[in-house]
Amino acid sequence: MSRTPYSDRYTVYDMSVSQGHPQRWLILGVICLAQLTVLLDNTILNVAIPSLTRELHAATSDIQWMINAYSLVQSGLLLTAGSVADRYGRKKMLVTGLALFGIGSLVAGLAGSTGQLIAARAGMGVGGALLLTTTLAVAMQIFTPEEQPKAIGIWSAVAALGFAGGPLIGGFVLNHFWWGAIFLINIPVAVLGLIAVVALVPESKAASSRGTTPSPPGRGDRPDLLGAVLSTIGMASLVFAIISGPGHGWTSPRVLGTAAVAVLVLGAFAWWENRVAEPMLDIHFFRDQRFMGAVAGAVLITFGMGGALFLLTQHLQFVLGYGPLEAGLRTAPLALTVVLLNFTGLSAKWSGRLGTPVSIALGMVLMSCGLVAIAELDSGGYAGTLLGLLLIGAGCAIANPAMAHAVMSAIPAEKAGVGAGINGTLAEFGNGLGVAVLGAVLSSSVASGKSLSTGLGAGQLVGAVAVLLGGFVAAGLLRRAERAVA
Repeated sequence: MSRTPYSDRYTVYDMSVSQGHPQRWLILGVICLAQLTVLLDNTILNVAIPSLTRELHAATSDIQWMINAYSLVQSGLLLTAGSVADRYGRKKMLVTGLALFGIGSLVAGLAGSTGQLIAARAGMGVGGALLLTTTLAVAMQIFTPEEQPKAIGIWSAVAALGFAGGPLIGGFVLNHFWWGAIFLINIPVAVLGLIAVVALVPESKAASSRGTTPSPPGRGDRPDLLGAVLSTIGMASLVFAIISGPGHGWTSPRVLGTAAVAVLVLGAFAWWENRVAEPMLDIHFFRDQRFMGAVAGAVLITFGMGGALFLLTQHLQFVLGYGPLEAGLRTAPLALTVVLLNFTGLSAKWSGRLGTPVSIALGMVLMSCGLVAIAELDSGGYAGTLLGLLLIGAGCAIANPAMAHAVMSAIPAEKAGVGAGINGTLAEFGNGLGVAVLGAVLSSSVASGKSLSTGLGAGQLVGAVAVLLGGFVAAGLLRRAERAVA
């Protein structure tokens, strides 16, 4: 069936006034608090693995499922969560996400068996998917286009706080309480977030034919249920294959089977989205060079950074000899640099002067140089690693908000939730693939007789190349799109 270009088929819906919402900065603080809770949970569980193994008698497979149940559910539902938020209301889904995450945290903290904990983590993944998509979508709605880069910069900086804060908070809690406390500390934050969201955050959603704003011709009110099912199964299968690869072998039936399911189901998803009258994900987005530039760059960047930071934690502990808590403290300069540059608005100011393509390229060059510094300049001390962390932090502060803004700006405003889902899905996919592939580089290097330090350095260099390539691919496509519009 013939389809009109997506830019002509959607009525752009903006719930903010021309000056932005009067309480937009306070609202941003509320949604960042909600986001931080989710991001902390992505890393905080790792420090509790010894306690879980001892107190719940958890086997290695149980531990893997405790970690993977959360990431599989969250990554599989991100796109669907964004679409649901656009259709039924972003505030409603933000409240629902906080409630599910809080309830899941309570069940996890009081779990008496590994099965209960795995189920609770899966429930938390549902809440996490709703939170990650609605927070960015709301931020895009309440700020003016001029303020969006700074707002997204602050939103991105929270991710760095989550990365650095998870191990530190987890280590502190476990030194004073039992393992369940790492989940129970989410509850007061979730309750506070719920109260603040209900009181402050305005409702926004895509216009429908049931509302006061007319819908474009051909649009219906029926949700894309088949698309939601296909995207969830396809993405969960893809992430599961990536997670299983290093442990079971890339040519094992388990990995090849789930990868085949992912390819087939995602192919069916693309076919269906191209036929349905009101698709969850409009395939015509992929004809937009801005969108494709942002997508290609985001995958390569998160691939390089996700894998390289995974190797960094091992470098600090196994090569430099730091304990888990001290290793967490040693990574803090990265997060602090991101927070400083984004919360002060410096990165947004630089991006505004340089433009999105140059900002992304510059950020990726800095991040790549940082990874090279960690791999090559560290001669048994911390100086080379510190330099690398500072460079990576500066690069992240400049490039990541610009990349997220490029993704969101390439999508109609009424599809902000879907855009946030795409942004989150890219991050999940790139990070998972980076950990798997760069972990394989490390394993291959060590298996060939090289030292652990050499293997970690090789992985960091592969990550540096991927980051650099991602930056230039994204910058080139975005620059080409700008010229086409001019």
